[in-house]
Amino acid sequence: MSDIALTSPVPVTTEPVLIRSLLIGLSLAFVALFLFAPLVTVFVEALRQGWVAALDALRLPDAQAAIRMTLTIAAIAVPINAVFGIAAAWAITKFDFPGKAFLITLIDLPFSVSPVVAGLMLVLLFGANSTLGGWLIANDMPIVFAFPGILLATLFVTFPFVARELIPVMIEQGRAEEEAALTLGASGWRTFFTVTLPNIRWALLYGVLLCNARAMGEFGAVAVVSGKIRGETATMPTMVEMFYNEYLSVAAFTLAAVLAMLALLTLLLKSLLEWRHADLLAATRRH
Repeated sequence: MSDIALTSPVPVTTEPVLIRSLLIGLSLAFVALFLFAPLVTVFVEALRQGWVAALDALRLPDAQAAIRMTLTIAAIAVPINAVFGIAAAWAITKFDFPGKAFLITLIDLPFSVSPVVAGLMLVLLFGANSTLGGWLIANDMPIVFAFPGILLATLFVTFPFVARELIPVMIEQGRAEEEAALTLGASGWRTFFTVTLPNIRWALLYGVLLCNARAMGEFGAVAVVSGKIRGETATMPTMVEMFYNEYLSVAAFTLAAVLAMLALLTLLLKSLLEWRHADLLAATRRH
């Protein structure tokens, strides 16, 4: 017979069953009322007049132009922020230098600044009334109310996601493996691709997913710098607002449903990553 005595599980909390049930019920009610119900409403309204009307709404030239603009911006902004996010995380975790704490603060800046303020900063810097903006416009290189302005706004608001997912993972892994590879004669690039990148690949993918979701769904900063010009600078979120203000409900909710489906796909992929690679992603929860 085993010498180890079997004991009953220790309860996590000591609150009465009524209190626990009440807290669980309130949490479920909050999720249902403020998260699930609005999401369902979007899909219901999109299909209120049937699938044919919804598909016709997606065939509208303005809707298709907005979809192309959103996907193009995301396709450019996400890889750029992935590269600079890796560079920032590498610099912060592998080197000691003056201003390191300031760099970490700068990475968090887009989290604390309102997207509308971010867009306004770009307008003030690159708008027609600024010296730089006036020179760019005079040389046929407009930033504000053009594609470059939308890209810059998206880059600003999505920059922290990749870096903030990588920094805790790279801190936990330390420098020993990279130093060993360098000692054995590996170059810096070979060390990165054969040692560092395999260790951070799942956290990197996780950060890229979050960055992509934010890039496609960003409204505030993009609305300020884009001018919301139909067929030229309108993105999916801004086009949803424009359709809704024009009482084109089916078009507005259908485009919103497409955005919601993209968000749900991102959530599904994120959950799959967390389930299959929980140990590797655990460090990302510490920031």
